[in-house]
Amino acid sequence: MHSEPHWDPQQYLRHAGHRTRPFADLLTRITELPNSDRPARIADIGCGPGNVTALLADRWPTAHITGFDLSPEMLAIAEKEHAGTTAGGGWLDFRTADAAHWTPTEPYDLIVSNAALQWVPNHPESFPAWIEGLVPGGTLAFQVPGNFTSPSHALLGELCDTPQWRRRLGDHGRRYVHILDTADYLGRLVDLGCEADAWETTYLQLLTGEDPVLDWVKGTALRPVLTELADDPDSAEEFLGQYRDLLRKAYPPGPHGTVFPFRRIFAVARKGLWPTQA
Repeated sequence: MHSEPHWDPQQYLRHAGHRTRPFADLLTRITELPNSDRPARIADIGCGPGNVTALLADRWPTAHITGFDLSPEMLAIAEKEHAGTTAGGGWLDFRTADAAHWTPTEPYDLIVSNAALQWVPNHPESFPAWIEGLVPGGTLAFQVPGNFTSPSHALLGELCDTPQWRRRLGDHGRRYVHILDTADYLGRLVDLGCEADAWETTYLQLLTGEDPVLDWVKGTALRPVLTELADDPDSAEEFLGQYRDLLRKAYPPGPHGTVFPFRRIFAVARKGLWPTQA
């Protein structure tokens, strides 16, 4: 049985600018929330260290926003840096929850998720309950990485599957690849009676510094491997050295840095104002 990966918020936030950009782009495609006589209620599923959750308060300054995450390390940073009354008089808090089992316990105007659902097997099966938990006219919006066939991830999976590492690491290099094609997300959301939009973008991220692609994946895709090898520093160092050499060949630096293409999949679904007819 796999243990949950241990997260390093500081490592994750080292590339906060690139990691935040897709969420900012997602927000631009969310229309205004339903009018009501109360502040908007918003849930952020897989909120991580809370830095993108705080962007929701900039867009909806009076809203009550709750970030949900399973990682105590991430939640500790989120609580410390972002919890409390927002500048617009709203409220931002954080709670422990597993995205695989979270369901709304109150009506929400907006449910969002940023680069989290790829860690959740069968997450589309949660869409009916999430849509049901929205108020009429409410929105479900998410983005997930779509780069699992890129060299960074393919090489990680192949290295974990070599004779040296197979027994120790097994499928840790591939275990969190649970995304659908963009069209599949669109079809599922429309089938639920939503007005839906889905699209994909490949960002050409220009990374700088020594072995920048390795530094990037240390914050995300490498977490299961680093967790598994945490009690064996020598093996962790050897694995990272082998993986680093593969990444150097796959992503050679250029005159301005290392170009790291990163595909993202987006979806926005707006619930109908009236119940769908059977």
